[in-house]
Amino acid sequence: MYPAEMVAPYAKDLTDYGFKGLTSPAEVDETVNTEGTVLLVVNSVCGCAAANARPAAKLATQDGKKPDVLSTVFAGFDVQAVNRARELMLPYPPSSPSIALFKAGKIVHMIERHEIEGRSAQMIAENLKQAFEAHC
Repeated sequence: MYPAEMVAPYAKDLTDYGFKGLTSPAEVDETVNTEGTVLLVVNSVCGCAAANARPAAKLATQDGKKPDVLSTVFAGFDVQAVNRARELMLPYPPSSPSIALFKAGKIVHMIERHEIEGRSAQMIAENLKQAFEAHC
C-alpha cells in the first residue's frame, strides 16, 4: 500500500476538479447505484495515470454532456473501495488506471489500462465524450 503523502497530490488532481473521492465499499455502492450516470476513475501513481487518464477525465468533463456524478478511487491506497469498484466493473479484469461509466448502477462503458497506455489524453477524452453522448 502506498503512503498517504505519496498518494495525496495524485488524488487531489481529480478531487480538486470536482471528482468525489470514494474511500470505502459503502461509498462506492452508494455512488454507483444511483439512477443517473457515474464516471468512476480508478486512479494510480503510475505515469499513464498522470499523463493520460487523469487529464483525459478532466478534459472529457469540461463541456458538453457529462455524467451526473464524477468519482474516483485510488489503487494501492483505498484497497477495499478499489476492490468493490472492480467487482462492479466485472467482467473487465482489474486495471489501474481505468475509467468506467455507469448508468443506473450498470457499467455501460469501460476504458482499461491497455487502452490508456500509449494514447493521448485527447484521444481518451474523445472516447469518453462519445460515451457521454450515448449514455448521459
